[in-house]
Amino acid sequence: MNSSNIIVNTPILVLYYSRHGSTRKLAELIGQGIDSVTGCEARLRTVPAVSTVVEASAPDIPLEGAPYVELADLVQCAGLALGSPTRFGNMAAAMKYFWDGTSTDWLAGTLAGKPACVFTSTGSLHGGQESTLMSMMTPLLHHGMLVMGLPYTLPELMTTSSGGTPYGASHWSGMNGNQPISAESRTLAIAQGRRLAETALKLNAPLNTGQRGA
Repeated sequence: MNSSNIIVNTPILVLYYSRHGSTRKLAELIGQGIDSVTGCEARLRTVPAVSTVVEASAPDIPLEGAPYVELADLVQCAGLALGSPTRFGNMAAAMKYFWDGTSTDWLAGTLAGKPACVFTSTGSLHGGQESTLMSMMTPLLHHGMLVMGLPYTLPELMTTSSGGTPYGASHWSGMNGNQPISAESRTLAIAQGRRLAETALKLNAPLNTGQRGA
């Protein structure tokens, strides 16, 4: 096979932390939206939990779900979707801990100019969805990323009653995490992934000679 005929999809990183599975479900829907765009491929990754016990350590490979993120994933991705459950209106400590260790990539400008979006899941309906989304935007802006939201051209933003904001996809999971993702939130999550992937392709088009005209 001629190596020039091998098609390499553009990797879009979907990085999330999920305690009870609700944020992970949103991540999978966003990944579905990314994969629906020809030429793009979702790369789902997670971060290990933070423990107050000094001796505690996470296994090298998670028992379930996506693999742990590596800094190489930041270098290789053309875009990033970042997700976390809310912790008192803020991102979870595990996710914050990961970003606190990315100063080398910040100095190198690894993520500068790449598109990004955020998503979250909360246990209560007014538990801080929007403030959590905005807390995740802060490190992305410091890294020079182009942060995207959801436009009101998506009619679901006007009809949803359990999540979904112009700042990013969200979901009300209930205190026990047993609330299913609503049809509106599902649609918005998929649309967000698709929008991120389409934007990443447009931003990378000048660098990809295979997509340029003769």
